[in-house]
Amino acid sequence: MSNRNLSRCAAFLITVCSLASVASAQTAAVAGTVRDETGGALPGVTVELKSAAGAPLLAVTDAQGAFQLHRVAAGHYQAAFTLINFASTRRDIDVAVSGTVRLDAVLHLSLSADVTVTGKRTFANLADVENPAENLVGIAQSASQGAITARQLDARPIMRAGEVLETVPGVVISQHSGEGKANQYYLRGFNLDHGTDFATTVAGMPVNMPTHAHGQGYSDLNFLIPELVSGVQYSKGPYFADQGDFATAGSANINYASVLDSPIVRVAGGGGGFGRAMAAASPEVGAGHILAAFETEHNDGPWVRPDAYKKVNGVLRYSQGDAVHGFSVTGMGYRATWNSTDQVPQRAIDRGIISRFGALDSSDGGDTYRYSGTVEWQRSKNNATTKVVAYGIGYNLNLFSNFTFFLDDPVHGDQFHQTDHRFITGGKVSYRRVDKWNGREVQNTLGVHIRNDDITTVGLFHTQARQLVDTVRQDAVVETSGAAYAQNEIAWSPWLRTLAGLRVDGYRFGVAASDPVSGGTTREGIVSPKGGVVIGPFKGTEMYINGGLGFHSNDARGTTITRDPVSGNVVNPVTPLVRGKGAEVGIRTVAIPHLQTSLTVWTLALASELVFTGDAGTTTPSRPSHRSGLEFANYYAPRPWLILDGDVSWSRARFTEFDPVGDNIPGSVATVISGGATIDSLHNVYGSIRLRYFGPRALVEDNSVRSKASSLINAEVGYKLAKHVKLGVDVFNLLNAQDSDIDYSYTSRLPGEPADGISDIHLHPTLPRTARITLVVGF
Repeated sequence: MSNRNLSRCAAFLITVCSLASVASAQTAAVAGTVRDETGGALPGVTVELKSAAGAPLLAVTDAQGAFQLHRVAAGHYQAAFTLINFASTRRDIDVAVSGTVRLDAVLHLSLSADVTVTGKRTFANLADVENPAENLVGIAQSASQGAITARQLDARPIMRAGEVLETVPGVVISQHSGEGKANQYYLRGFNLDHGTDFATTVAGMPVNMPTHAHGQGYSDLNFLIPELVSGVQYSKGPYFADQGDFATAGSANINYASVLDSPIVRVAGGGGGFGRAMAAASPEVGAGHILAAFETEHNDGPWVRPDAYKKVNGVLRYSQGDAVHGFSVTGMGYRATWNSTDQVPQRAIDRGIISRFGALDSSDGGDTYRYSGTVEWQRSKNNATTKVVAYGIGYNLNLFSNFTFFLDDPVHGDQFHQTDHRFITGGKVSYRRVDKWNGREVQNTLGVHIRNDDITTVGLFHTQARQLVDTVRQDAVVETSGAAYAQNEIAWSPWLRTLAGLRVDGYRFGVAASDPVSGGTTREGIVSPKGGVVIGPFKGTEMYINGGLGFHSNDARGTTITRDPVSGNVVNPVTPLVRGKGAEVGIRTVAIPHLQTSLTVWTLALASELVFTGDAGTTTPSRPSHRSGLEFANYYAPRPWLILDGDVSWSRARFTEFDPVGDNIPGSVATVISGGATIDSLHNVYGSIRLRYFGPRALVEDNSVRSKASSLINAEVGYKLAKHVKLGVDVFNLLNAQDSDIDYSYTSRLPGEPADGISDIHLHPTLPRTARITLVVGF
């Protein structure tokens, strides 16, 4: 090659290198850190930069939550942060020709997140964050999903542990017996009795009891310690594949914190012989923390015969990790005894036989215990998360009740004893993975559930003053269920996402009945497809369309029964699994700063409301039903120290099969209104005032007998005496309203009345104005 050609080649190479150097000098870098709501680093977050032209740039955060993107050309980009269990965050940024652009982000848990390790600040309401519209994508899959934060719970006056669920819009908690018995639940036109059609879990462990002595789906939350709750995740309707039995109307997942902000001691006392002491701490031990909590409580209430409710409760948990990688082992123990003043006929009060807080059978009451152990394990790697939960529960209940007094037995009375002794084992495994399909973000979830209830004794006995008169039935049941599900979520565009799921459930009911002809084995399966569409966000607003099939199981004894244990008549067994069909359309907006609003219109149909009546030991057939309604929920935080919330729920519930007696569903709530104002640390003052309106209800099918509405106002006010010392006063039923906690209409008989009894409203009164003083000391 000539010297001239060599010179040309050298000049060409120098020009190319110079151009590359200039191009390199004209690119920038984008770097930042991604954290969760508590300030903890989030590893494994996918960070994507998109521009109008060119391929997207990708990075993944390291163990410290940090990321860097190099050689970013100047221009306008949209940054997206994605991590399983967290809502995606989107942000627009402009990149200059050189230098480093700082881009930090905070991700918030999605409303359907399934995480093992949480703290008291893990869950946040979008209205409390600075730029809620950036965090709306993926936060919810329906308008009726939500999460109640620990901050909201800490600021509310709570009379009973189960009232934690009253934070869920539209839910009403009441009681018709002694304090140790499970609460009565109402939601979406359902009188859910003690838990049917509303599934509840606490710290990864199911609460509902199938084939329970007192009622199907019995859900006793008296073992709950409210101070440990890090958040309540709730949803309504049969729209999600990971939810099965008892979740037709809705579900709630109550999370326990793994780590507290500081040790706490709470001592409270008040009217009605109320006293409570609770202590909790979470010291660091090795690579994790031990959460230890102990609670004891006594309460007599306003009753002529004191409740004498005595509760001892404890939690011990060891945990390691964070919201991405976590492990925990939890043990719980709860035991309680109580007397009961059950619902009484209105005529007994009107005639002066008893006072408003009197009892007609002074020997009613009960005792229970619940001991459990739970192991949770979670790992995330390469855009995938695996969660494993295993649990074991030992449970016992003895319950003595008398609702009809002397109708069935004028000599001994109608008191009955229900007993339930069981051991529950079960577990669940879920696998979530985020991938790209044809340039679109896709999240797939697979899961399996299994549960076995070994009920060694489930019995119904006729008693007098807790002494056995005769046995109605005494059975042993083994009920086993298993489920597999798959769910797919696709982001078709920045404003359109779809959800599709399929769940398959199988059941085996084995009944060893005291009457052999009513025993046997039944097997049943059911397939439930689900789906949804999310449109938006547009200026901080998303729209949702959801639909799906669900079910609730019936009592195992009802699936094999052929002879009534009382009358001896031939009866037909019930359908083991009852189909439910639901749909809803809704909207959620955070367009107004610090205000989150949702509006939902819903419908739900049940193929049959067949139930096994534990109080009678037989089945009570009912008709197909249809419910519809709307919900309007609002949360507003105009100042860091002020929270305003207001919810309105309306529903219509009717039987759809004609019967001359009428088509109203007795006890179904039509209107629920709740709202309040909370002050959090304003010049060391804190407080809350809350209203709950529980509308009138049809008590019989033809609507000829109705309950009255009830309105309760509860209040709390307190002062921070020192940094870690608070003194507060709770006042329940501030206006001393003489309403009913619950009303029923049925026939009962008092001594001297006609043999066939008298139909009457039977009520359990709301508690009178009650004050409690609480001292809280932190360390």
